[in-house]
Amino acid sequence: MANEFAVEMQDVLKQFVTPEGGILSAVDHVTMQIKDGEFFSLLGPSGCGKTTSLRMIAGFELPTSGKIMIKGNEMSQVSAHQRPVNTVFQQYALFPHMTVEQNIGFGLEMKGVGKAERSARVSEALEMVRLPGMEMRRAKQLSGGQQQRIALARALVNKPEVLLLDEPLGALDLKLRKEMQLELKTLQREVGITFIYVTHDQEEALTMSDRIAVMSKGKALQVGKPEEIYERPANKFVADFIGETNFMDGIVKGQNGKVVVVDLPGSGEVRVESSRTFTSGQQVSVAVRPEKLRLNHEIEGGNNLKGRVEDVIYIGTDTHYGVRFPGGHKLRVREQNIKQSQKELARADDEVTVGFSTTSPRLLTE
Repeated sequence: MANEFAVEMQDVLKQFVTPEGGILSAVDHVTMQIKDGEFFSLLGPSGCGKTTSLRMIAGFELPTSGKIMIKGNEMSQVSAHQRPVNTVFQQYALFPHMTVEQNIGFGLEMKGVGKAERSARVSEALEMVRLPGMEMRRAKQLSGGQQQRIALARALVNKPEVLLLDEPLGALDLKLRKEMQLELKTLQREVGITFIYVTHDQEEALTMSDRIAVMSKGKALQVGKPEEIYERPANKFVADFIGETNFMDGIVKGQNGKVVVVDLPGSGEVRVESSRTFTSGQQVSVAVRPEKLRLNHEIEGGNNLKGRVEDVIYIGTDTHYGVRFPGGHKLRVREQNIKQSQKELARADDEVTVGFSTTSPRLLTE
């Protein structure tokens, strides 16, 4: 029976000695399972451990302890060239003196693949990345997006079990980057290879991934589908890092079934549905996305807080409001400009009601 997982990290620890002589745990006892054929992203800020994790899967770094399995085989101490993976980096590292065909076929040539087969496989790889007929061009004759595709073709031509991508779109401009996000996802579905993608861009991860691991300080804080990560963040870091979130600190007054009543000192009470159990007096953070709030629209059976508009930002498709409440809490509210005209927009210093349902927020304790 084929192994369900393309890659497994089992309690992996990677430590480095700092220049001061201390010990840094770049990857701190991480366990995760990446399914065969999925697009999996490692997401987090600089220094979170995502690139070190990728380098250990590739074999460029060896774990201090723990196991790395690829297709069910332990690879923890196996050298990089013996692993069934290939890596695409942000800097494409194309050989400038070689043609596209020579660049893509370089790895095959090193393996002793004959010229005829090499040429056929290069043409097949160029078809995959939608650049047929480019065999005789050189790197300097290609645009940034084309160079990125050639780097992909060079990795795919070896038919790896797993393709590792270390921020490969980082050097592209914003418009091309967004186009290539969709291209990469389509390509991954067509070739059926497991993609493990490193990025610090949360929108990029949400757009492309089947699942995401959000990392911070060497730990995988949450692993899940994009909608799970966005809608049900496990903690304050994940909620804050993925998209924009309002946080209101409060104290639990009581719980009736799944409905938790939270006192926001000076600003009123809110009711939040949660599957977790809380105790009276417990300190919590009410996390709610700006797009889940409604301005001057009272929610029957929900939460309706009275406040004053502090700032208004009109950006065409949306209008963003900053609303301050008597206790000092402030909420960012995002409203789509579907039907309203500019005359209907609330103005700074207007008294308003911010409404939201009991299911919109998340209660977080860390």
